[in-house]
Amino acid sequence: MTLETMLSLMSEGMIKTCGIFILTLLGAMPLGLIVALLKKSRFIVVRGIVSAYISVMRGTPLMLQLLAWYFGPYYLFRLEIGGWRYPALILGFVLNYAAYFSEIYRGGIESIPVGQYEAAEVLGYTRVQTFIHVVLPQVIKRIMPPVTNEVITLVKDTSLAFSISYVELFSQAKQISSSHTTFMPFVIAGVFYFVANYIVAFIMGRIEKRLDYYK
Repeated sequence: MTLETMLSLMSEGMIKTCGIFILTLLGAMPLGLIVALLKKSRFIVVRGIVSAYISVMRGTPLMLQLLAWYFGPYYLFRLEIGGWRYPALILGFVLNYAAYFSEIYRGGIESIPVGQYEAAEVLGYTRVQTFIHVVLPQVIKRIMPPVTNEVITLVKDTSLAFSISYVELFSQAKQISSSHTTFMPFVIAGVFYFVANYIVAFIMGRIEKRLDYYK
């Protein structure tokens, strides 16, 4: 099989990998902020539920979570799961990464000195205004390095979709390698992951430099 043919066959897998990556970020980053704020709730029950969610998501393998989300409805409720594979995949990724992002956000929020809140209160800001105009800009700057690390990890973790037989880039590479007895598909996949992570690191680095004025 020629290199051109391999690239053609793997192109669909590359697109699906990008889809998992983008949808996970779109869902996990805002959800993570909500979870972080809920963990600081004044209600102990809310804090307890959120803490338990974060502990489970961070304390169990993502692959196991994907299997649970996909096969769970059938084993628990005997529901048909024929069209459930992709929704289960995205749900599993979003909930898992939201837990990690929430802890990053929480750390950033708690790093803001109390004096910032007091100064905003003196100026007549409401709690929402204080968070949006005073706290959030500083938090974004401070959390950029750990967020970048998580996004890079996500690029590589998309390969775990193979665990529920979703054919993305890595699964496509395995299929071609097995059927044609060649290691080249894995090389192509490795190059794709490397280039994708390089682009992510470059973009996040540029964003971080743009935020230097928050120092």
